[in-house]
Amino acid sequence: MSNSIEKAAQRLEQLRQAGAQMPTAVAQPSPAVSVNEAQTLAPSEIAPAVADAPARPRPASAPVGSKVVQLDFDRLTSSGFVTPNAPRSMVADQFRVIKRPLIDNATGKGASVVQNGNLIMVTSSMPGEGKSFTAVNLALSMAMEMDYTVMLVDADVARPSIMKVLGLPPGPGLLDLLVDDKLEMSQVLLRTNIDNLTLLPSGSPHARATELLASAAMTDLVDDMGKRYSDRIIIFDSPPLLLTTESRVLATHMGQIVMVVQAEKTLQSQVKHALSTIESCPVKLMVLNQARSTGQDAYGYGYGYGYGYGQRESLAEAEVQS
Repeated sequence: MSNSIEKAAQRLEQLRQAGAQMPTAVAQPSPAVSVNEAQTLAPSEIAPAVADAPARPRPASAPVGSKVVQLDFDRLTSSGFVTPNAPRSMVADQFRVIKRPLIDNATGKGASVVQNGNLIMVTSSMPGEGKSFTAVNLALSMAMEMDYTVMLVDADVARPSIMKVLGLPPGPGLLDLLVDDKLEMSQVLLRTNIDNLTLLPSGSPHARATELLASAAMTDLVDDMGKRYSDRIIIFDSPPLLLTTESRVLATHMGQIVMVVQAEKTLQSQVKHALSTIESCPVKLMVLNQARSTGQDAYGYGYGYGYGYGQRESLAEAEVQS
């Protein structure tokens, strides 16, 4: 460093002797090379001074491989979904009621501690009862909370629909994590324009998708997700309980299950059978979908939400069973 300063001083003296007009020195809080001086120095002479400068802290970066996707709020609102910018509606009010006991159990604020309470599975006894619609709305509604983050997982690998419902293209996700143990969660997890919401798609199609859902790899992945993201509520949209056995295996890892029942369609025997397959789950919440409401009753015990099926109104009744 001293050699560089001496060389600079010698060069300045040579310029003075040659009759060059030198700038007036300005006091600096610490030794530095001025712009005019830098023009007379070779890069190798400047380097030591630059090397001695303190390094600036790097800004925090997103996880490697993470991707941000944009949800179309106007499109979702018109389809009956809860969105951040939408005005207060019946849809939002009813999901506030449905989500509250789930959040309390997930965060240890319920009447008792629920093991794996932050793992919530949304299912039904048969297809077409509205489970995916309910899963998406629960995730959107919970993500609007100030103190919680939400991960929505499309675990209905045989008939994935979450990405389509949200207007997003399919991509790698859950199945890819199950077949490639070197793949990191951050490489397939999608961040959204809702700060507290991330998505895990079902992933690349696989010939043995349903078997993978019931595999030891899935068990390990769910356990890891529950522990790694203990401060996050994870919602799984699962296959119907009576259609496949994979959803029953998945249910054994859940702390809470939301079972969607379609009014005037689902048989009572189907509901009882489906409930018998998830007896081990500590908390079960049932949502009655597409029940007819009569005016004032819509804001009574049940909370109706539009499902986009014409004039028929839905009625969601939440009941926690332990």
